[in-house]
Amino acid sequence: MEKEATFGAGCFWCIEACFKDVKGVLKVIPGYSGGTKATADYKTVCSGKTEHAEVARIVFEDSVVSFEKLLELFWFVHDPTQLNRQGNDIGRQYRSVIFCHDESQKESAVLAKNRLTEERVWDKPIVTEIVDLTTFYAAEDYHHNYLENNPTNPYCQSTVRPKVDKFRKVFADLIK
Repeated sequence: MEKEATFGAGCFWCIEACFKDVKGVLKVIPGYSGGTKATADYKTVCSGKTEHAEVARIVFEDSVVSFEKLLELFWFVHDPTQLNRQGNDIGRQYRSVIFCHDESQKESAVLAKNRLTEERVWDKPIVTEIVDLTTFYAAEDYHHNYLENNPTNPYCQSTVRPKVDKFRKVFADLIK
């Protein structure tokens, strides 16, 4: 059955580039969720005035890849102990957040966060928010497939590409 997951883990270019080639993932849509304004676009989200997070909507076939496996990948692809930032990307729009589409996702996310906390996987506390999805706005077209379309962009070369390469190496068995 086709399902959706929505994750915020810093810059949506990184999330999209990592998740799009995972077996069972049908598509990844960069966008914005969790804000206080009725609309969202890159310029206003980056201003910090909307409270939206940069996110990736992951459409997946749950008979091939489970939500729980996607959660495992989510925890790996970013540092969930950094409050309102990932690396040099600073601001609430870069927060670590799981937007749950239903109660089952919320239960799985809370269990995973609690388990990782108990296992002390990170030295600092996990600050990832786990909240119900209310709205999702797809990002502007130029954000879609950003790494593929902008491979020489300095940010892609210094941040996105190394993260994607590491992700694909660690999870090689999950890559299409």
